[in-house]
Amino acid sequence: MKNEYGNRQVYFVGGGIASLAGAAYLVRDCDFPGEHIHIIEEMNILGGSNDGAGNPDQGYIIRGGRMLNDEAYENLWELLASIPSIDRPGLSVRQEIIDFDHANPTHSNARLINRDGEVEDVLSMGFDMADRLAMGKLIITPEDTLGKLRISDWFGPHFFKTNFWYMWATTFAFQPWHSAVEFKRYMLRFFHEFPRIQTLEGVTRTPFNQYDSIILPLQKYLEPFGVDFTLKCTVTDLDFKEGDGITVQRMHVRRNGDEDIIGIHEGDLVIVTNGSMTEGADIGSMSSAPKLNGKGSSWKLWENIAVKKPLLGNPSSFNDHVDESKWESFTVTFQDSVFFDLMEKFTRNRAGTGALVTFKDSSWFMSVVLAFQPHFRGQPEHVNVFWGYGLYPDNVGDYVKKRMCDCTGEEIMQELIGHLHFQEHQEAIMATANCIPCMMPYITAQFMPRLNSDRPKVVPDGSTNLAFISQFCEIPDDVVFTEEYSVRAARIAVYTLLGVNRPIEPIHQYQYDVRTLFSSFVTSFR
Repeated sequence: MKNEYGNRQVYFVGGGIASLAGAAYLVRDCDFPGEHIHIIEEMNILGGSNDGAGNPDQGYIIRGGRMLNDEAYENLWELLASIPSIDRPGLSVRQEIIDFDHANPTHSNARLINRDGEVEDVLSMGFDMADRLAMGKLIITPEDTLGKLRISDWFGPHFFKTNFWYMWATTFAFQPWHSAVEFKRYMLRFFHEFPRIQTLEGVTRTPFNQYDSIILPLQKYLEPFGVDFTLKCTVTDLDFKEGDGITVQRMHVRRNGDEDIIGIHEGDLVIVTNGSMTEGADIGSMSSAPKLNGKGSSWKLWENIAVKKPLLGNPSSFNDHVDESKWESFTVTFQDSVFFDLMEKFTRNRAGTGALVTFKDSSWFMSVVLAFQPHFRGQPEHVNVFWGYGLYPDNVGDYVKKRMCDCTGEEIMQELIGHLHFQEHQEAIMATANCIPCMMPYITAQFMPRLNSDRPKVVPDGSTNLAFISQFCEIPDDVVFTEEYSVRAARIAVYTLLGVNRPIEPIHQYQYDVRTLFSSFVTSFR
């Protein structure tokens, strides 16, 4: 069957989960020759935003953590069911994650912490009747009617002081100025999570960080097929065939400082990750704050091609609002268990079972999460790693009188210790702490208010060989900032461009399930 493709080549721009998933669909479902699949990545490692790096001595770093959902990530789970586990021969990655999740179920006992360092009772969502009516109306209002409205345009001030907002906003990283359409999509997509948002029982975790648990197995699966991973190579522009329609003819790349051109021949495909939520990320240290960087290659590539052809989207809706799309994360590595022991006692959750702990009165709107240990492959037994983030990095801290974005890792730890009221243990906690902060200017760019036309379709109308697979393409009804969005986009792109007549896992429509509707209605009055 492979002969039917002749010398056709497929070029993926970007080495994140979407490109790896697309390559897997090509070899698994299309019998496409692996040596004709090229994944071009600017960094020296695959994985894109699914990262996990470092070591116990210099410290580990994860820019962000992905919370998976057992019921709503339809295509991700279908794909991972066919990817072999690295650690457990005979098992799929999907089964490996299920087994791990069943052994370490999530049930948060300390979801919100108040300014006195006390665990809040969050069974009540805290809604008043105006909040309930606004929520109900939002759910039934068509997207076209909402347009570029912000969440704060729809809900009154009271809504943003409810337990629900504190929990929902930090679970998914929403800000009041983000898109009302995206917020509505999240409410519909995770309708089944609303009644248990206070415990986050619906969260599914991977045995390690997502790079080690998902990206590496995907890479190992593709390698025997001969898939070409071209690292440290940047795609800077695409040239199109003149006239109507969208046909890529040339790809401009830069390797080792040298410019080059890759010819795109008839039958070849170009599948692009347009834009990046982690582009421009900068890493600080215990003694230095991270910088705020600007646009990099993936944004510039999208800008370059969007002006050449209609229907390729409008990147400025997403990448020209850094002050509204940035926040700062931090990864902390300890050489002992002092902090973890204190946190497990305080939260009444064993590490890996608690989900986010949010300090709702924090000026930085800070949250932390203690993963199951080890969180990295090869992590020594005595080492412990946790992750946190602040949604308001421009605000001055409550204990450290500096903006979060100006703080060193040491100062971020001091602020956290203050909110936990762990000051009597500060010296012991800080003795081996290595806090590495990370500023991400575009981390929630995909939530910015936008029109549907601002995001190109996965396969734009009139395209013969171009598709988009980022968080900035348009998939009706699905939610960005998820692994599922990337994998679904990749599957749509591959099947559509190759004319494959295979089903794509449908989006669960929980809003039409009577039991879920009733449970959510009751929850809104708790």
